[in-house]
Amino acid sequence: MRPWDVTVLAVALIGVGLGVVGGGLLARAPLPWAPFASTLVLWAGMLAAVVFAFARSRPAGLLKARPIDLLWGVGLGLALRLLQGWLSGADASAFPSAPTLDGSLPTSWWLTEALPAGLIAPLVEEFFFRTVVLVVVFQLLRRPVGSVAAGLTALLVSAGGFVLLHGAAGALTLTDGIQLCAVGGTCAMLVLLTGRIWTAVLTHVVYNLSYLVLVVVGTTLA
Repeated sequence: MRPWDVTVLAVALIGVGLGVVGGGLLARAPLPWAPFASTLVLWAGMLAAVVFAFARSRPAGLLKARPIDLLWGVGLGLALRLLQGWLSGADASAFPSAPTLDGSLPTSWWLTEALPAGLIAPLVEEFFFRTVVLVVVFQLLRRPVGSVAAGLTALLVSAGGFVLLHGAAGALTLTDGIQLCAVGGTCAMLVLLTGRIWTAVLTHVVYNLSYLVLVVVGTTLA
């Protein structure tokens, strides 16, 4: 099997670049479904890179799962959400809420916002940034600079790319940037320390789902 090398990294950059450009152009269309379609285009570009990488080879142990992954994923996901609340001053703010239809969240919100944000986005982003990008950068630098420096560089590249991707969707505040970097860095560290991806995926899922729970509560109380 061919290793994950600079070719895989190049495909990843091309894929996410095309996804950002294509999604950005589509988002400008004056159509109600344009924002959701633009997100699908972005994900398609990222997933194409993931598929290309796994078609070449599969790093040993990366897709294995252990029961401890669930514990760490839930704990760290909630801890990151608490950090976000502390950084943003959520203790002095109202619950976030979403538009309602006859006093209830419309079905479209669950399908086009809750499901993508809570489950699909974390899966796509973690497999792209913490599987492909992180592993490729680490493997390229491990022999020239050593495992520690390679791991730190891979973590920074992975977390930085994660922040930049979200910045491409709209302006980020300093608090947003710090929190996204914390999420990306934590998930990258989990992969580097365990050699497995699922703890990172679960951490990201719990982090996003916890916000959606706050939205549902806020909408109910509004």
